[in-house]
Amino acid sequence: MTGDGAARRRATLLDVATRSGVSAGTVSKVLNGRGQLREETRKRVLQAAQDLDFHIGPSAGNRRAQRSFAVGLLTTDSIGRFSIPALMGAEEALGAGRISVLLADTRGDPFRERHYLEVMAERNIDGLIVMGRRCDPRPPVVGPRELPTIYALAPSANPADVSVVPDNAQGARLAIEHLIATGRTRIAHVTGPRDHLAAQVRADVTVEALGAAGLDLAGGRVHYGAWSEEWGRQAAHIVMRAEEGCDAISCGNDQIGRGVADALREMGWRVPEDVALVGFDNWAVMAASCRPPLTTVDMNLTELGRQAATLLLHAIEGHPEPGVHELPCQLVVRESTGPSAPRPI
Repeated sequence: MTGDGAARRRATLLDVATRSGVSAGTVSKVLNGRGQLREETRKRVLQAAQDLDFHIGPSAGNRRAQRSFAVGLLTTDSIGRFSIPALMGAEEALGAGRISVLLADTRGDPFRERHYLEVMAERNIDGLIVMGRRCDPRPPVVGPRELPTIYALAPSANPADVSVVPDNAQGARLAIEHLIATGRTRIAHVTGPRDHLAAQVRADVTVEALGAAGLDLAGGRVHYGAWSEEWGRQAAHIVMRAEEGCDAISCGNDQIGRGVADALREMGWRVPEDVALVGFDNWAVMAASCRPPLTTVDMNLTELGRQAATLLLHAIEGHPEPGVHELPCQLVVRESTGPSAPRPI
């Protein structure tokens, strides 16, 4: 109780930001002595903090005593395709320590991201996992206070941060080596947008792996498009017109693979007897419902979440492991890559 008998809650960093007319991130920089800010701004923030009797939270050295035993998982994956398996893995790793995971979807909106960072800071979370829906590097998050942070799937653009990502190159190599092992020699590649890192890496490694085996890419080029079944159907027609002898198609993801399978069946080509087919992602709803079921590369997203959580625990304890940690993929073989067979007469 205060002297006037009214109960008052403790002022927060957001209160200071509102009173001084700046962002919570600016308040954090002023109170932590970081960043290059105008002296007028610094004075205004410090005065607001003094007026509200606000004191900065505990330092890293004594933060353990005031831990909330909750961490945040910030994602841009609005449909949960990547974040939900990762969340399951993270919860498995954190559950033994009775640590809760708070999930927030920013939908790729920087304003929503800033809002959720402020909300999580208010909850006094111990650390943060930031997960993207693409493999392209992203800018580091800037929150109202510094937190141990791990980036998953989409690595941080800052090499000093800690990131864990699937090994796309190794996964693409597994796919091509498997097709070659089934006796395929005229292999085409259909993938997503050219400006997506995952599409670039998987395409480059496909060409490289074929070259190492003394083979050329069927059709003479990579077919870039959208990450969609519709593009897979269109691409199948393009590939089979460009290379009649094509006996296998490597696809940049499972949605493309399912579209390719549908189009091949409509054109009268048998999978896998005439054309073998491999995807990427091991998205069960796509791979298992493909006809025939799709051989694909699994990025081990649950393990990715588990590894991210483990790295976060290390960082919370004061032992961060900076750099990009690559997690091996694995091939899941299904009926779409069985042996070739002569067409019936």
